[in-house]
Amino acid sequence: MSEGTTPVGEKLQKVLARAGLGSRREMERAIEAGRVTVNGTVAKLGERVTEDDLIELDGKRLQMPEEERCRVILYNKPVGEICSRHDPEGRPTVYDRLPRLRTGRWISVGRLDFNTSGLLLFTNSGELAHRLMHPSSVIDREYLVRIQGQVDDEMKQRLLTGVLLDDGVARFTDIVESGGEGNNRWFYCVVMEGRNREVRRLWESQGVRVSRLKRVRYGNVFIPSQVRVGQWIEMEPADIDDLCETAGLPKLGQRPLTQAEKQGLQRQRRKLRKPPATAQRKSGKPSGRR
Repeated sequence: MSEGTTPVGEKLQKVLARAGLGSRREMERAIEAGRVTVNGTVAKLGERVTEDDLIELDGKRLQMPEEERCRVILYNKPVGEICSRHDPEGRPTVYDRLPRLRTGRWISVGRLDFNTSGLLLFTNSGELAHRLMHPSSVIDREYLVRIQGQVDDEMKQRLLTGVLLDDGVARFTDIVESGGEGNNRWFYCVVMEGRNREVRRLWESQGVRVSRLKRVRYGNVFIPSQVRVGQWIEMEPADIDDLCETAGLPKLGQRPLTQAEKQGLQRQRRKLRKPPATAQRKSGKPSGRR
């Protein structure tokens, strides 16, 4: 190989270790002992391989680890979880329930505060997370909120026009009433930013109290009815492509899911069950405006 040429492939011992066959040091000893072949030839320590090479350890063919695809998890956050990875106070975090990644880590697309429930997206793609959160992407977030206090047309108009908060002017782009009686009424409201506690602060600036708050939509992503509080579901490649378009990114055109991955998604869906209709009626929560 000439000076300055980038080596092709990965070192064999690293590939073997990543496949879970042992530590890198153990794999180095296996190579030195002549137990590993590449394309039918006894391998040498430090040899580099690519996904096109046929690798065998003790006569058993190695399935090369596939490149980690872009993944997105939709999580229905309950009240009482924080969005940090670790909490000095020992409170539960949203990361406690998520599946483990083989490589990398889950990145939260925005945050919900301790007392807010609903839709949270997680991805292993830093670029996708960044674009989904960046103000230039202009992605709307919809919330279902229960208000204690009198809400009249003048108040709603002020909230739609804009209210000066500590961090600048903020406003809702849409407010739709959705049931309730007297001083306890439900509203759907939409914001275009992800400022800290923005929805609560907007309503509270008008002298009313937010007693329940749930995010129900992020861009074109809704909480599926079968995903109960505290449950998650993984998005399929076609849905991730739609999310990329929402974020202003090109479609990834990812490889189709393997049969094992499809079965895993099917198992997830089978585990999810809709909450009993009686529980929804007892809660007094509206069923939705769609």
